[in-house]
Amino acid sequence: MESRLRVQGQPIQPMLVTFPYGLFVCATIFDLADVVGGPVFLGEVGYWTCVAALVAAALSTVAGMVDLWDASGGRTRHTKITFNLVNAGMAGLFLLTCLSRAHSPQRGASGLVLAIELVALGVGGVGVWLGSRLLRQFEADRAEASSIGALSGVAGSTVEVVRPRA
Repeated sequence: MESRLRVQGQPIQPMLVTFPYGLFVCATIFDLADVVGGPVFLGEVGYWTCVAALVAAALSTVAGMVDLWDASGGRTRHTKITFNLVNAGMAGLFLLTCLSRAHSPQRGASGLVLAIELVALGVGGVGVWLGSRLLRQFEADRAEASSIGALSGVAGSTVEVVRPRA
């Protein structure tokens, strides 16, 4: 997996993707507790957790688009595009639930909102699978380039933005 945005030689987008995934799962748990009869404030906590996850998803999407800018063709590029589309689909479903709750006074969840969130988490599961596939490809590419000279280049700056190849 080629990446223009890296931290210590590792691509940054897979690191960023974990934040919206975790926040979406937390939002769904809060909404589940609200639907089954928990305290009223849990619905609002779930709503605002979902909003935070959408902000994190937007940042992750930007990193994904930077990585796609000059990615080489082939299977890896196709997987990257699919990975980003799946993540956007999950975020879109959660955005739909947020918009449907935005004007209600308590911003509580309903059974339909919870069902949409569970479907979105299922879509996110496909994204996790695709992301792990991309990371395995990245590790395989790094193993091929493992030599003393290749390892000396990693000890440079902590965060780097790699210029596109000519």
